[in-house]
Parts: sequence; structure tokens; C-alpha cells
Amino acid sequence: MTGVRTGLEQLVAGRTRGERALSGRIGLVTNPTGVLPDLTPSAPALLRAGFRVTALFSPEHGLRGTGQAGSGESGDDGVADPATGLPVFDTYQRTGAALDELVASAGVDVLAFDMSDVGARFYTYVWTMHDLMGAAARVGLPFAVLDRPNPIGGAVSEGPPLDPAFASFVGRAPLPIRHGLTAGEIARFANREIGAELTVVPLAGWRRERYFDETGLPWVMPSVNMPTPDTALVYPGTGLFEGTNVSEGRGTTRPFELIGAPYVDGRFAEALNALGLPGVRFRDTWFAPVFGKHAGTPVRGVQLHVTDRAALRPVFTGVSMLHVLRTLHPDDFTCEPFLDLLWGADSLRLALTAGRDPRDLCGPPGRPGDHAELMYT
Repeated sequence: MTGVRTGLEQLVAGRTRGERALSGRIGLVTNPTGVLPDLTPSAPALLRAGFRVTALFSPEHGLRGTGQAGSGESGDDGVADPATGLPVFDTYQRTGAALDELVASAGVDVLAFDMSDVGARFYTYVWTMHDLMGAAARVGLPFAVLDRPNPIGGAVSEGPPLDPAFASFVGRAPLPIRHGLTAGEIARFANREIGAELTVVPLAGWRRERYFDETGLPWVMPSVNMPTPDTALVYPGTGLFEGTNVSEGRGTTRPFELIGAPYVDGRFAEALNALGLPGVRFRDTWFAPVFGKHAGTPVRGVQLHVTDRAALRPVFTGVSMLHVLRTLHPDDFTCEPFLDLLWGADSLRLALTAGRDPRDLCGPPGRPGDHAELMYT
């Protein structure tokens, strides 16, 4: 299937009234995913269309996308982008007054956000958007979102909503882990509290049941450990392993699809397959991460093979995997406090630590419209 047009494409083709919100000097919040279908980056595309982009703002992983998890990109802040000559302002780990000062120092009249999300609450790009919307509201600038599709579809949500007591940069608003929303829909939801002067330049041609490979759009890696749309499919569940002593596959060519640890044995794959989890099978495997947890050490674990993406429940799958590991290896498997931020509450960690089955915490799959007003049908 083809025919999906992003907010950026709509804007530069003059198919939307969004240009009214983007008059004056534009501060563009972007990264390598902000491209037209012909792979022209958003900054040159906007400049070529007559928009006045005067500054670039970068998120986690940086403007060029080379930074690993938990880092920006060396040399981003205040250095000119070699492709456009525009100054680059690094937003990563800036909040509150520090972020307000950064935005004010850029000398722009409006902020515009154009980058791809991956559909999981704990992926940080939409929270960069959230924080910059807040900064824009405080310093008196309008904010525009050039919308893009949710790559794992927008028909289903999964997992409990974030407990506000556990809000962090991996979750600012009370959304479920698999939220089923676009960045524009999240912006409108969050703006109920923020109160920014918000414009969403909408998608065209996207239906909520569409996955990324059905859009006709090119896949550009959102970050160095999100190489394919297959990675994004399982990430809402296997991303939870970042809060444990188990490798989530960072340092391999299949991050978040490979899960393992030095203490794991062949029972892991057998026990998971015995559960009959919908839409997925597990292959017993070995791998040796070149960085991250257990770097340089051969570890045993599983590779997830998605057999039916419509049936797959990634959050329930990830929690089931955690439960099986805790059951098989109670003396070796450990959870870290970071798991609370990923899950959005301490209930999962406490259940695992106590040896209780946590799968009932997932709840049944829901609809994105249950927690936010939808823009697309």
C-alpha cells in the first residue's frame, strides 16, 4: 500500500494551511527521520519551499543520530550544521529554565517538530516534543508538529497508563506503554495541561490499522538501536529489559529481538513457547554483545520471531518473558529501579521481586481513543 503523506510533505506541497503557523524564523526540532519520501531532510526541504528555517534543535541521539542511548551528539550545541550552515541547539537533558533559556537564545519565532516516533511510551522523542512545547508556552512562541504515522499501527493500545508519580523523560503523560498515537495526537493530548499555541500539520492517507511497511514511506532508523520496523514491533515489551540485568540485545545487529544473559539456559525458549503467546515464537540462541550489558561475553537467550503482528501483544509478551526468567533463575535475575520508570509504576518490579505472576498487570488490549482524542480514522 502507498499513498501516506507526512505533515512535512503536506506542508512543502502546499496541501495544508499549516504554513500560517510557520511564518517567521523557524526553529526546527528534527533528526535523520525528518525526511520527505525522496529522503530530502526536512530542513533543506522547508528552505527550498520558501520557509525561513534559522535554527535546528536536536533530541537524544543527536541531529545526525549517532549518539547511543542516554546521550546526545558531541558538538551539537551551538555548532553550525555542515549540511545547512544553521546553528544546532542540543536539547537533550535540558528541562525547565535551562530549556527556556536555550529556546530564547535561538532567536526564533516558532518551533516546529518533525521526527518519527516508534509507538512506545518510553521512547524519548515525543517527550522532547512535550518539553519543548512547555518551553514554547513559557517564552511565548507557537509550536507546530509535522505529523508522521505510528510505525506499529494506531488501532491498539496496551499496558497500564503511567502513574504520574513515576513521570520522567521516558514518560511524561499518563499514556499506556503501547499508546497507538501519532506525535500530533500526543501533542494535542499533552497540550491540555501545557497550554501552548499548538498547530498539528496532519498526515494524509494513513489509516490506524496500517503498519509502517504499508505506508510507502522510507524507513530511516530513529536511533542506532532501532534498525528496522521489526524492532519497533517488539520494543514496547522487550524495552522493559533495560531495567534488568538481562541484555536487551544492544551491541548486536538485532537489538530488542535478542534477549539473554550468562545464566540463561535452554529452558527459557522452551518455557516461552509452551505459553503459546499470540503472534510470536522464540528461538533458543547465543549471542555476544559488543557493547552494553555483558559486552564481550557469550550469553544464551532467545530471539523473538513475530509470526502474526496483528495478534502480537508486545507488552504482555515482554512481561511474560520477565516472569519466566524470574521463575527459572530466581537467584540470578534482578530488576533495577529504572524498570519503574519504564513501566510507569513500581508494581511490575515489586511483583517480580516477590516472585508473583505480574501478567495480570498488563490488562486487556485497549483502543487509543480510550485515552486520547484521535485525529485519524
